[in-house]
Amino acid sequence: MGLRLMKKIEAIIKPFKLDEVKEALHELGLQGITVLEAKGFGRQKGHTELYRGAEYVVDFLPKVKLELVVEDNLVERAIEAIQQAAYTGRIGDGKIFISTVEDAIRVRTGERGIEAI
Repeated sequence: MGLRLMKKIEAIIKPFKLDEVKEALHELGLQGITVLEAKGFGRQKGHTELYRGAEYVVDFLPKVKLELVVEDNLVERAIEAIQQAAYTGRIGDGKIFISTVEDAIRVRTGERGIEAI
């Protein structure tokens, strides 16, 4: 069997979009996903809020970071599903990062590569 390439997709999205993104990925048959609560900012650099009459800057906004490893031939469909499900059209919709994964190992069985994901 030849080498089958894998990619890691990391997506930073608005928290209220998580269920829609998860469902979109599930419809593609992708099951393994890691979800982390995160805080951050991009170009919008946070926003100002009013509390008890005083203005203050909220520079780290709540986000959710998704991580999944997929076979190369599913990458574009996964990216498209995330983009469509996470889209609101407003600032702060998020980012998607793709990187190459050299190997994966399932701890319990020792399976490697695509079989491990």
